[in-house]
Amino acid sequence: MTLENITFVLGWAAVLNFSLLIVWFIVYASSADKIYQLHSRWFNISREQFSQLHYCGMMFYKLAIFLFLLTPYIGLKFVPS
Repeated sequence: MTLENITFVLGWAAVLNFSLLIVWFIVYASSADKIYQLHSRWFNISREQFSQLHYCGMMFYKLAIFLFLLTPYIGLKFVPS
């Protein structure tokens, strides 16, 4: 694989992962109560813990996208061909 191919793949992977993160946020923001009711049947978890779990999950996922996809993508964009 050439550097151009790797850069292309990293760019599209970042776009797809950010899209998934946005979908996660929209689904959570629009139907958090329904999701909480479903999960509270399976797990003994409070509403605050549930919200904190989703917030930390989204934060970790966004950080992983930045570290593993966007940083290498930007670094490879500055590499001369």
